[in-house]
Amino acid sequence: MATQFSIQAGKPWKARFFTIWGGQAISLLGSQLVQFALIWYLTVTTGSATVLATAALIGMLPGVVLGPLVGTLVDRWNRRWIMLLADGSVALATIVLALVFALDVAALWHIYALMFIRSLAGGFHGHAMNASTSLMVPVEQLTRIQGINQMLTGGLNVVAAPLGALLLDLLPLQGILAIDVITALLAILPLCVICIPQPEQTRRAAGQSAVQATVWQDFKAGVRYMLGWPGLLIIGLMTVGINFTIIPAFALLPLLVRDYFGGNAIQLGWVEAAMGIGILLGGALLGVWGGFTRKILTSMLGLMGMGAGTLILALAPSSALPLAVAGALLVGLMNSMTMGPFFAVIQSTVEPAMQARIFSLLSSIGGGMAPIGLLIAGPVADQVGMHAWFFLGGSLCIVMGITGLCIPAVMNIEAERAVQFEPLAPVAEQIV
Repeated sequence: MATQFSIQAGKPWKARFFTIWGGQAISLLGSQLVQFALIWYLTVTTGSATVLATAALIGMLPGVVLGPLVGTLVDRWNRRWIMLLADGSVALATIVLALVFALDVAALWHIYALMFIRSLAGGFHGHAMNASTSLMVPVEQLTRIQGINQMLTGGLNVVAAPLGALLLDLLPLQGILAIDVITALLAILPLCVICIPQPEQTRRAAGQSAVQATVWQDFKAGVRYMLGWPGLLIIGLMTVGINFTIIPAFALLPLLVRDYFGGNAIQLGWVEAAMGIGILLGGALLGVWGGFTRKILTSMLGLMGMGAGTLILALAPSSALPLAVAGALLVGLMNSMTMGPFFAVIQSTVEPAMQARIFSLLSSIGGGMAPIGLLIAGPVADQVGMHAWFFLGGSLCIVMGITGLCIPAVMNIEAERAVQFEPLAPVAEQIV
C-alpha cells in the first residue's frame, strides 16, 4: 500500500536525487561553518551567557512556534520553488551580513536577524526536502537514504567545528559568510535544472472537484490525521519523551565530564567526537544494510540501544572515562538506527500531500519539549546530581522501545493508513 507514494522502482532516480542531495549537503556544510563562526564571534566579543542563550533561542523558536504553519504551507505550495526561495533568501541575507561586517557597522541585532532568517528558511527547506524524498526515491530504498542522511549529520558534527576554527584563523568573518553564499548557490543550481514531482492537492470527497481549503483548515486536517492514527500518535509521544530527557541530558555533558570524570576540554572533545563518529558509523551501517524489513522494528531496537548508551554514561565510574566515550559512541550509533528508519516510516506511509505537516508537527512538539526539559534538568541536576537526568533519559528510552515492540498499533504502522480522513488523489503524473 505504501509503495503508491513512491516512484516506480524501475525508473531511474539516483542521478536526479543525489544531484539535488549533493548540493544540499554542500550547503549544509557552509551553514554549519557560519553557525560555528557566528557563535564564536558572539562568545569572543560579548562574553555573555545571555547573548548566547538568546542566539540559541532565536535559532530554536521558528521551528517550535512556526513549524506547524511552515509544514502546512509546504504541503500547499510547490516544493521545488520553496527550496529555491529558501536557499536564495539565506544567501541574500548572508550577503547583507557580510557587507555589514566588511563596512564595520555590524550590530548584535544583525546577527540575530540572520539567525532567525536561516532558521525559518531552513524549516521550509527541510520539510520540503523530506516530503519530496518519498516521491523521488523507491520505497524500498528510503531507509538506506535516511542512513546516508545520518552519515551526513555525523560527518558534519565531526568536521564542522574544527574546520570552522581553522577558517577563522585564515579568514575574516565576512570571508566565511562568503563561503556560505557559494555553497548555497551550489544547492540552488541543481534545483534550477532538475524537476521534483508534486502530489496532487487533497480533495474534499471522492468524486468531487478539488477545493482550495484555507491554511487553518489544512493545519487542522494535519492535526486530525495524526490524532486519528494511533501508531503515528504514539511514536509522536515517544519523540516528546526523547526530546524532554535526552537533549537536556547531553546539554549537561560538559559538567559531567569536568565535575565527575575530572576531565577538561580535550576529554569533552573525545566524548562529543565519539558521538559524532557513532552517528556516522550508524548511518553507514544503515545505508549498507537497510535495516530490518519492518522499519519500525529497527527504530524501536535503536531506541533501546540509545537508552543503553545513555545509561552507560550515567553509571560509569568516575575513573572510567573511556567507558563514557564508548557510551557516547553507542548513543550516536543507535541514534542513526532510531531516527533513520523513523523518517523512512513517515515517508513510506503518510500521504505525500500530508507529509510536511506531519514532519512539522512532530518536530515542533518534540522541539518544544527540549527547552522545557532544560529548565527542569538544571535544578534537578543541581539537587540530586547530573547522573539522575542521564539515568532518567536512558531508562525512558529503553522502556519506550520495549513498550513500542508490544503495541500492535506501533508495530503495524507500515501496514495501516488513516483512511477516515479526506481521501487523497494519486500522485500527479506531471513533473513540475
